[in-house]
Amino acid sequence: MGACVARQLAAGGADVRVLLRKSSSTKGVDRIDVERAVGDPFDPATAAAAMADRDVVYYCIVDTRAELKDPAPLFATNVEGLRKVLDVAAAANLKRFVFLSTIGTIAVGENGETVDEDTPFNWADRAGGYIESRRAAEQLVLSYATERGLPAVVVNVSNPYGPPDFQPRQGMFVQLAALGKLPFYVKGVGAEVVGIDDAADAMLRASLRGRVGERYIASERFMTHRELLTTAADAVGARRPRFGVPMAVVYGFAWLADAVGSILPVQVPMSRQSAFLLAHTSPASHAKATRELGWHPKPTENFIARAAENYVQRAGAEGAKTSQA
Repeated sequence: MGACVARQLAAGGADVRVLLRKSSSTKGVDRIDVERAVGDPFDPATAAAAMADRDVVYYCIVDTRAELKDPAPLFATNVEGLRKVLDVAAAANLKRFVFLSTIGTIAVGENGETVDEDTPFNWADRAGGYIESRRAAEQLVLSYATERGLPAVVVNVSNPYGPPDFQPRQGMFVQLAALGKLPFYVKGVGAEVVGIDDAADAMLRASLRGRVGERYIASERFMTHRELLTTAADAVGARRPRFGVPMAVVYGFAWLADAVGSILPVQVPMSRQSAFLLAHTSPASHAKATRELGWHPKPTENFIARAAENYVQRAGAEGAKTSQA
C-alpha cells in the first residue's frame, strides 16, 4: 500500500519523501521520483526529520501476521511504535495524517448483512491478537485527533489486489492460482476486495476531503473465494481450481499447524485464528467514501487479472534467469 500511495503521489507531481528502514525492500519505489529517508520510523528524531516541511503523512506501517503464536510483536509495531510516531505528528503542523487501517476493525454482519463504519463492532471476543492490535491502533489515532488536535483520517482498506505485489501475502492465493498450483478453493467463504490502485486513491482522497476523526471503508465489493481464484486462473489461461474444500478441513489443517508450532520452534503461516479470519467476513458498504471522498472504485476483477498476469510474467523471467545460470 505504501509503495502504491507513493507512486500515485509522484505521478501527480507531488513532492514525496518516503521513510524506509535499512532492511526495507525498495522494489516498490525504485522507479519513481521520490526522496528517500532511511532510519527507524519509531525513533522520534528520525520521524520528525521525515515529517519536516511535509503537509501530509500517509502512515502505512503494519505487522499483519495474524498467525503469530505470541501477539507481542503485533502490539509492539501496530500500537506502541505507532504511538511514538503520533507524538511526533501531533507537533508537526500537518494538514492531514492519513492512517492505513483494515476492514478487520469493522463489524461483521449477522447472516450476511451489509455493514458500514457506524455498525457497532460485534466480535471482540473472537478477534484475536492481530485484530485487537489493529483496533487499538485505530482507537489510538482517533484519540490523538480528539485530544491532541492531530488532523487524522482513517481509511479501512479491505483485501487489496493488483500488480506489482513483490512480496505477496494477501495475494498468495491469486499467485498460486495463476501459476496453476492451487487445485482447490475454500467453499462457503469470501471477503471484501479492492484494487490496490483504488485503495491508494482512497488514501489520497482522504488527505484532501476526509473529515478529521472519521473512518472510511475502501472496499469495492464482496467476492467468494472461488470467484477470486477462478478470475485469476482465467486471466492467464491456467486451470481453474477443481474442487471445493470445506472450511472444516481448513480448520483441521490450522489445528495441526498450531500443534506443530507448540512443539517445534517454527512459525507456520496458518493458525486457527488466521483460519477464523478467513471465514468470518461479510459485505461492507463504501457509500460513505463515495459520498464524502468522491471515491468510485473500479471492478476488482480487473486488478486480480492484472496481478495474475504479473505473477506469471515474473515467474517466467525468474525461470529464464535460473536456466541461464
